[in-house]
Amino acid sequence: MFELKSLSPEGVAAALEKALRYRLLNEPREAESICRDILQVDPTNHEALVTLILALTDQLATKSGRCADEARALLSRLQDEYEEAYYAGIICERRASAQLGRRNPGSGFIAHDLLREAMDCYERAEKTRPSGNDDAILRWNTCARFIMEEEHIRPKPEDDFEPVLE
Repeated sequence: MFELKSLSPEGVAAALEKALRYRLLNEPREAESICRDILQVDPTNHEALVTLILALTDQLATKSGRCADEARALLSRLQDEYEEAYYAGIICERRASAQLGRRNPGSGFIAHDLLREAMDCYERAEKTRPSGNDDAILRWNTCARFIMEEEHIRPKPEDDFEPVLE
């Protein structure tokens, strides 16, 4: 295997700009790698941590298990109740989108549950949001509209099946 090279502390700001640019270019794997390098040098770099969470969620369509688990594990490092709830909502919302993209049987039911979970997270975030920050409200409304406008996104029906016992 390889021994990874360390980023210089002086290079953190430029590396963070590159990570943000790679996310905008839809190259989340590159952004993820850069954020990991930054966090090796500066483990408390808030912007690198948030960008890493977002870069991981950008990859949910192709690597859902690993990326979702790792993004959730990183939430506790945010050290802010609002951000922890807000980014938990982002993770759920993006998992729902990835689920719908797979078009598997039952994906609409799973997406519904994930969107409702995201909405719960956004409601928690709304209660602790900084003054003037309506991001959680905007995200909640997006989830609500998605559920209301897409008929295949709905709760799983109650199962009426009763096994025959002999």
